[in-house]
Amino acid sequence: MNAKGAHASRCSAGTWRGTVLSFLLAVVVCALAVCSVPARAASADQWQAGVATAVITPDQPMWMAGYAARTKPAEGKVHDLHAKALVLQDAQGNRLAIVTADLLGIDRTMRDWIATQVERRYRLAPKDLLINASHTHSGPVIRESAYSIYGHSFYNLTPEQLVQSDAYSDRLQEKIAAVVGEAIEKMAPAKLSYTHARAGFAMNRRRPTARGVINSPHADGPVDHDVPVLRIDDSEGKPRAIVFGYACHATTLSFYDYCGDYPGFAKEYVEQRFPGVTALFIAGCGADQNPYPRTADRALDLCREHGHALANAVEAALQGVPRPVRGPLRTALEDVTLDLAEPPGKETLEQQAKSDNKYEKLHAEFLLAQLEHEGRIPATYTYPVQVVRFGDDLLMVALAGEVVVDYSLRLKRELTGQPLWVAGYSNDVFGYVPSARIVHEGGYEGGGAMLYTPLPGPFQPSVEEVVVAKVHELVQQVKTEQ
Repeated sequence: MNAKGAHASRCSAGTWRGTVLSFLLAVVVCALAVCSVPARAASADQWQAGVATAVITPDQPMWMAGYAARTKPAEGKVHDLHAKALVLQDAQGNRLAIVTADLLGIDRTMRDWIATQVERRYRLAPKDLLINASHTHSGPVIRESAYSIYGHSFYNLTPEQLVQSDAYSDRLQEKIAAVVGEAIEKMAPAKLSYTHARAGFAMNRRRPTARGVINSPHADGPVDHDVPVLRIDDSEGKPRAIVFGYACHATTLSFYDYCGDYPGFAKEYVEQRFPGVTALFIAGCGADQNPYPRTADRALDLCREHGHALANAVEAALQGVPRPVRGPLRTALEDVTLDLAEPPGKETLEQQAKSDNKYEKLHAEFLLAQLEHEGRIPATYTYPVQVVRFGDDLLMVALAGEVVVDYSLRLKRELTGQPLWVAGYSNDVFGYVPSARIVHEGGYEGGGAMLYTPLPGPFQPSVEEVVVAKVHELVQQVKTEQ
């Protein structure tokens, strides 16, 4: 081969190698583009969602929870009570199950049983399960875990009624665990958005007087009228589920028929206005808030009116410009120790056990039994705090117990930069959680209501700072997780 031919051959080979390298580079670039762009889009927009409903209305007359003055079991129902589950999954496979129930509350024992079953059956960690009770006072008494340890019943149930309550509670917790699984089975592509409005029927019920704080409408007291709304649409933009909240006691009614109170009616009205939608209600920090007006002679009519008012707020919110809710989904659930006031001594309890007040007598007898069996009366309470982060678009805080409005108002002042949803009555409903202000003021929420719980007495004023500090800690935790 002459020099010219050799040169041409080398050039040809170099050109071929260059072409191949260019082709391979182009393939790699295209592959990266194909892989990376959809990944970013999925992270921002792609959700999976499933929703399911279970009827939890007792099939027989049971004692009703919420009012100590009741003297007989339920006599009928206005409408069914429900447990509903919404399961969400982000593009990374992280899941959250929100369960709402038309009940006065679910205590820690039942919550832990449900969480264990959900984790075993569906591989959903306890921190990924949020259980919220509407706090209706027109639902059944469920298993009184703390009291029943020593054979006591706050509601003075007969042995037969205790057996009935236990049997119902067994069925209830199984239904709740199963409804989570049903929601998982129904998961499909979805889009999430957040908006909010206001409803005005909640009124503070702690009115200061010369004799101390009394339970009466207090127009100048703090309130939280916010109605947060989470909308879940299918891939075509049609709504599948609507989650909404409000901070107000579900105490419009006080009769002997099962009913979800105003949250139950609000859910019905939302589902009527949006056919095919499942509506879920999350109770906020409404422990010191009552629906107003609230009168016995027109209780059911007022209950429907408050339900309409709340549904109207939801509809108004959805008519605005929604805020897209993107991932990633991050959850945190941790316990914090709350200090109680020094418990009464044995001699004091023995005197209280002779009281003409049956609830003071019952409470003292329970604490004496606790002292006998365990050798002590607890001076602390283990309290769960949960935080859920939806990317940079929504933050949800779920607090246990009957939480007063001071908590939601304070957290909304301190946690800014994205919408904040603060729920009470979540994961363990055991009694009232007062703020430092309310502990100092006293009254029913400040400590008087402890008579109707297994706890020996009021919380220390430090309760607010301890809870809020844990919320801030968990918020920082879910924000640093990527």
